[in-house]
Amino acid sequence: VMPSFDIESKIDNHELSNGIDQTNRVITNRYDLKDANANVSLQETEIKISANESFQIDQIIPILKENLSKRKIDLKSLKIGETHEANNSASVNIELVQGISSEIGKEINALIKSKKMKVQSSIQGDSVRVSGKKRDDLQAVITLIKEQNFDIPLQFQNFRD
Repeated sequence: VMPSFDIESKIDNHELSNGIDQTNRVITNRYDLKDANANVSLQETEIKISANESFQIDQIIPILKENLSKRKIDLKSLKIGETHEANNSASVNIELVQGISSEIGKEINALIKSKKMKVQSSIQGDSVRVSGKKRDDLQAVITLIKEQNFDIPLQFQNFRD
C-alpha cells in the first residue's frame, strides 16, 4: 500500500458547540446586550443568531468569530447571510460550509497535475485522496496546497505510511 492522506474540509462539531456556548455566556454577561433577547444556536448546517435589533446582531458576530477562532475553527467555513428584521426581532443565518465541492476538488487535482509531482490524486466524495511512493512527495503536495488560497478551510488527515 502506498503512503497516502486525505484533503478534507470539515468542522469539529465538539469545538463548534463549545464556541457557541461560550458566545452565549459572553452575551449574557455583556451589559449592552442585557435586554437584547440575544441567542446563538446551532441548527444542523447553520448557526442562527437572533436579537431584538440588527445592530445587536452586528455586535454578536465578532464575539462568535473570536470564540470559534480560539477553538481553531477556520472562519472561512462561515458564510454569513443577510440580517432580517421583523416584528421587533432580528436574525441572521450563518451557513457552515463543509466538504470539498467537485469544482474545488477538480482545481486541487489540476494544481497537483500541473506541477508534475510523483503522486496520484482522486476525488473521494467530498474529500481528495493523495497517494505517492515517497512521504516527501506527499509533504510537498501539502505545502503546495497550503500556499494556494482556496476559499474554504482545508485539513490534511488520515496519513498512512
